[in-house]
Amino acid sequence: MDRRQLLKQAAALAGVALQPAMSIGAPLIAPKPRVLVIFELSGGNDGLNTIVPYRDDEYYKLRPSIALPKNKILKIDDEWGMNPGLAGMKQIWDRGDLAIIHGCGYERPSYSHFTSMAYWHTAAPNSGDPYGWVGRTADALAPHAPENYIINIDSSQSLAVQSKYHTPIVFDDPSEFRRIIRNEQLAAIPEIKIESSQANLSLNFLNNIARSATASSLKVRKAWEKYSSPVDYGVFSSQLDKVAACIAAEFPTQIYYVAFRNNAFDTHVHQVNLHERLLTYAADAVRGFLDDMERLGMADNVSLMMFSEFGRRAGENANLGTDHGTANTMFFAGKPVKGGHYGKTPNLLDLNDTDNLKFTTDFRRVYATAIEGWLESQKADDILKGKFQPLPIFT
Repeated sequence: MDRRQLLKQAAALAGVALQPAMSIGAPLIAPKPRVLVIFELSGGNDGLNTIVPYRDDEYYKLRPSIALPKNKILKIDDEWGMNPGLAGMKQIWDRGDLAIIHGCGYERPSYSHFTSMAYWHTAAPNSGDPYGWVGRTADALAPHAPENYIINIDSSQSLAVQSKYHTPIVFDDPSEFRRIIRNEQLAAIPEIKIESSQANLSLNFLNNIARSATASSLKVRKAWEKYSSPVDYGVFSSQLDKVAACIAAEFPTQIYYVAFRNNAFDTHVHQVNLHERLLTYAADAVRGFLDDMERLGMADNVSLMMFSEFGRRAGENANLGTDHGTANTMFFAGKPVKGGHYGKTPNLLDLNDTDNLKFTTDFRRVYATAIEGWLESQKADDILKGKFQPLPIFT
């Protein structure tokens, strides 16, 4: 090395050495938190007519009347296509931001909406666990229970968000969200001074809930009043625009839970047109929400998981619909997602003794993916009360 090269290299090394010292006084910017949005398709979405195995002749034999024609399907590869109602999801797939997980279910499945949903909400089939898997996840991530950590947008609280340490915010219409209280008491609420008492821990707990409810209802109403977006969520936003409003207001919430109402996907009769319409609502809302996250600069920090409590029977019924089934498809969507197919696809020639699909992916593997892969908690085994290998969906 000659003298000139030596001096240049020394100068470069000096610059590297000086760089940290020069940046000591620079302000530190806290990283944005990762946010998980869970979207429930209540009623038992028909997975086979959602992500369609259009190259499988058995699909058309099992469903001679309601199978989707090949010329209507939105083809995503040489084997699979999407229901035509999923045009919004097809856009996400084409961007590489959609993961499709096949064959999701569990041993000894229940065909009851109530029982099966309880299994999915608690992630503990046949156990009667009092806490939801979302609530247990929040307890593990933030055991000191900061306010507004979980938000459940629905007319009533889901078992999924039931928590030991957290009190989830539950609301439906933000403009009407307030504590349920007599009108003559409203003016007095701001004047009440809630003090802690070492002698009465139960009173402290109730006081904290009262304080949180009053503050949170005001925050939600203000966030919704302030929120405005040019993004099109389609005909039915599925509450996802309200999630966007809270994210835009920089709520500390890390987990949001939204759901379709009234078992909408329970398609026993004349399924085809109704199912396509429901999927259009869901897909357009998800696409709109993710576009809104891009607008808000949060696309790298938000992932959405979509599921239903069970699939439908492999064959159609006499009413041109499908009855309660077993294995189903789940989804992750968002910019952080490594798009593609995951899990083993069920074999339509190898049904169980009730002519249902045999599950190939335990649904708790998908939950473990959300907990470990996205929320980066190392406590998935404790939360899910067992070891379930996450899928490599998040890179």
